[in-house]
Amino acid sequence: MAKYSEQFKLRIVQQYLEGAAGYQSIADIHGVNRSAVQHWVRLFEAHGTAGLAKKFSHYDAQFRLAVLEHMWANELSYGQVASVFNIRSAGCIGQWEHCYHSGGIDALMPRKRGRPKKMPDSQPPQPQLPADDETRTREELLSEVNHLRMENAYLKKLRALVQSQKQQRATLRKKRK
Repeated sequence: MAKYSEQFKLRIVQQYLEGAAGYQSIADIHGVNRSAVQHWVRLFEAHGTAGLAKKFSHYDAQFRLAVLEHMWANELSYGQVASVFNIRSAGCIGQWEHCYHSGGIDALMPRKRGRPKKMPDSQPPQPQLPADDETRTREELLSEVNHLRMENAYLKKLRALVQSQKQQRATLRKKRK
């Protein structure tokens, strides 16, 4: 939800255009920033009520370059250029200018938003089908037997550990009573 509604902005702009008060006094009356009032007036003068409406836009590299070239050719500020091209945030124009000076037109290309993936998209490895025992070599069979023996020993130790913990808890309960 926007901080200020379109009707609120329009009411403030109309108050200013009636000439009853200046930017600062209108801003003080309504509890908004003076620069916001100036920005809304400029947007209204350039684009009408459409300039005060919500706007969610993504700009391509050619548009960004055209904005920068217009700003440089006419020696305009970020706020003035934002009003001319109906760009809501004048601060992004400064970012575009910095990107252009550091990396050229390629740096003005819109980037993907969000956090990059850490792991590449790949298929999980297919489980190998177990080969027949007759076709496997002696070393393969011995390594499998050793692996199974280690797994069995681990599970026995785990089971013994769980049993000893249960016994300790049982003895603690008896001592408490």
